[in-house]
Amino acid sequence: MTYNNKKLGAFIVPTGIGASIGGYAGDAGAYARNFAKYTNLIVNPNVVNAGGFSSITDTMLYTEGYTLDSFFKGEINLVPSIDNKIGIIYDKAIPQDVLNVHINTQNAVKTVYGTNIYAYEITEDEVGVEFYLTNDGISTGSVKNIQTVGKACEKLISKGCEAIAIVCLFNEAEDDNPDYANGSGTDPVGGVEAIISHYISKYYKIPCAHSPAFLNYQISSDLINPKSASEYITPTFLPCILLGLSQAPKISTDLTKGININDLDFLVMPYNSLGSTPVFEAEKHNVPIYAIKENKTELNIDKQALGVKVIETESYEKCLTQILKD
Repeated sequence: MTYNNKKLGAFIVPTGIGASIGGYAGDAGAYARNFAKYTNLIVNPNVVNAGGFSSITDTMLYTEGYTLDSFFKGEINLVPSIDNKIGIIYDKAIPQDVLNVHINTQNAVKTVYGTNIYAYEITEDEVGVEFYLTNDGISTGSVKNIQTVGKACEKLISKGCEAIAIVCLFNEAEDDNPDYANGSGTDPVGGVEAIISHYISKYYKIPCAHSPAFLNYQISSDLINPKSASEYITPTFLPCILLGLSQAPKISTDLTKGININDLDFLVMPYNSLGSTPVFEAEKHNVPIYAIKENKTELNIDKQALGVKVIETESYEKCLTQILKD
């Protein structure tokens, strides 16, 4: 499909699977921005989120993982949108000093970028987030009281909010996660963040994204790997999701409106993380699937393991060249 005189693609790096590109703090953003110079691009938040920074551009459609799966299944369409009214949900467990830092952050984003931050709600009860890494290096966790997030979401929707940012308190990790800081481990919070955002997407059909809050909001002075650096120089990770949500596409169950899976020209995935709904559905709909060899993950699910039709390319740069040539 030609959308705004450009091809339309999806550039996905799943969250919490130790991707060598996109598994850290916005380190896939520059690659996606290069694609977005020449194509329209559906991206999951993990691709462009970078703490106090964002790689989002006007030609990107910022789309949460559950919504992406629904889109690829043909259950919903994505309706391009700008200047969304954003509602923010804050976990009741967040102490007042930490909350103040986040409120100052949301006000700064609104002032500097003109982002339409419309309202915020504090949950009635503490959310109760726990996170950890499995023995296989996959990020996961649990949420004790997800329903309280849903109630806050309903209040914000009733006020007219069109996109939802969620900020839950995460207890500090037992260690400093040196592998992640050194650019070789897995983001430990990504998996449980996906659980929270999937819940809102599934039940409320509204664009959303999650940002963690930590008790310690001091900026680190340690020198770390550049891939992780953006998360270590900011007290809150809220700016990136607010910037993304401001132009997140609306979700429509009316399949006559917006962009449909049949409009998609290509899908780009890490080399060995192919066991997902977007890949299986893209193959059904004859959407070319590109697996990027320079981006490997902890999953080890490649085209040989699945038997799916995939175009393997050495790098994102070569992939883009091939897409523009076809």
